[in-house]
Amino acid sequence: MKKILIVEDDAILLSILADNLAEAGFEIIKAKDGEEGLAAARREHPNLIMLDVIMPKMNGVAMLKKLRRDKKCVAIPVILLTNLSYGKDVEEAIKHGVSDFLVKANWKIEDVVAKVRERLKE
Repeated sequence: MKKILIVEDDAILLSILADNLAEAGFEIIKAKDGEEGLAAARREHPNLIMLDVIMPKMNGVAMLKKLRRDKKCVAIPVILLTNLSYGKDVEEAIKHGVSDFLVKANWKIEDVVAKVRERLKE
């Protein structure tokens, strides 16, 4: 079973993503901010990370930069979750190896599951 780490500070969105991805057959690890997410990524070595941009304690771009400096985590695919269609944060994330990004207002949960399966080649 492939592991997905979801790093999202919105509790409702985190729950919706986690429930639907678990129902699709994935093991889910949850984190509510970048610090928790980075620790979970280093500890759990997920197959994919879904990462919010704007969060307390450590934002998604800062977490991504630290993740990419860790030899054990450098190759983990990351899908960025953002409210911004394209901006400085997304541009910065792309420079640091984000695999894809989803604008929160523009997708249905089925689209997210399909994107995860595509990234994991399932």
